[in-house]
Amino acid sequence: MQDEARSITADYIKGVHKKILLLVALLVVVFVVGVYAIVQGSYDIELRDILLVLFGGGRGASRVVIASIRLPRVVAALVCGAGLSISGLSIQSLLKNPLGSPSTLGISQGAAFGAASAIVVFGSKAISVTAFAFLGAMTATLVILGLASFRRLSPEAIILAGVALSSLFASATILIQYLATETELAMVVFWTFGDVARSNWREIALTTVLVFVAALYLMALRWDLNVLSLGEETAKGLGVKVERIRFSGMVAAALVSALTTAFHGVIAFVGLIAPHMARQLVGDDHRLLIPFSAVLGALLLLTADTFGRILIGSGALPVGVITSFLGAPMFLYLLVRGYR
Repeated sequence: MQDEARSITADYIKGVHKKILLLVALLVVVFVVGVYAIVQGSYDIELRDILLVLFGGGRGASRVVIASIRLPRVVAALVCGAGLSISGLSIQSLLKNPLGSPSTLGISQGAAFGAASAIVVFGSKAISVTAFAFLGAMTATLVILGLASFRRLSPEAIILAGVALSSLFASATILIQYLATETELAMVVFWTFGDVARSNWREIALTTVLVFVAALYLMALRWDLNVLSLGEETAKGLGVKVERIRFSGMVAAALVSALTTAFHGVIAFVGLIAPHMARQLVGDDHRLLIPFSAVLGALLLLTADTFGRILIGSGALPVGVITSFLGAPMFLYLLVRGYR
């Protein structure tokens, strides 16, 4: 009996080591794709110049192009992808619903409505657009949390409420576009596309800090999330304060997705796809699921942005278009599988 237990323990430890090695391999892939993304562009840059700039050296036009244009875009894609993926994972785990994500709960659509309102009212002031987008996203979150708290909605009902809220905000955004001038309409449409090239280093740093704090918070809840995956009643029986964890986790997810959307526009489906990819690799253990989701989300968004730049050649294809093309089939697949 003891030998069998030791064998099971050894197999478990071996499996964990393999998954850790896989995580390291994914990080290497992220680095390689990041360097490749910096190389791509109308201005030719040698790999040696990239490495010099990354390690604090380099000079001239190459340093300006890398440090001021291409590197911020790559870092923004990594941070934004990781943040959206963590938000989606948190929503899916807390609601026990595979369709949960910032897009399906109306958070992204709320940000789009806030940005459209700011553009039409205040013109092209970047600060007001960002602030109103963040306010719109948090408004959608507060409505969902309010319904969940006061009406005691089930996780399934929360998703349905999010879909209804998404439709409401989308309709309101269309109304604003109808009332806008041609210039304002073009600005609203461009903002809703989603683009990781529009943020500066200060905004990237702020997003990075918030994503890092949210990831640490979820890691602190990793055991509670594992227990919650066994069922709400089981979790309560084991002493997990489900309502408090669900509220705090949803707020953390909403803050990350709201700030990301406010700075970079609507980037759909990353928060839906990446957590499911991570589950296929490591299962439902949140000790590994959280870092894998963050890395896969970063890799997914960086790859999509790089592909869009290569496809067009000028870098004009918004990354939100690419992720929507990738995410829509995945969303339909999850719906069909869930129905079955």
